[in-house]
Amino acid sequence: MANQLEAELNKIVSEITEIPLDKLKPDADFFDDLKIDSMKAIEIVAAFEKKYKVVIPEEEIPKMRSLSKIIAFAKDKIK
Repeated sequence: MANQLEAELNKIVSEITEIPLDKLKPDADFFDDLKIDSMKAIEIVAAFEKKYKVVIPEEEIPKMRSLSKIIAFAKDKIK
């Protein structure tokens, strides 16, 4: 399940950001390293919430700055 979850999240982020999967590094900061704007970041959060039917608390959203942070959050919330 964990590997499938990671693959699905990688695909979501890749599709929204238009960054090829092989160029998407887990610890790359969305804003500083990948130059993703805030609208794309919101799209990523919304896609994640919709796909997994979870709500990310508002105070957690600013912490979702990399794929690895989204994956860690997902692993904690999706069992």
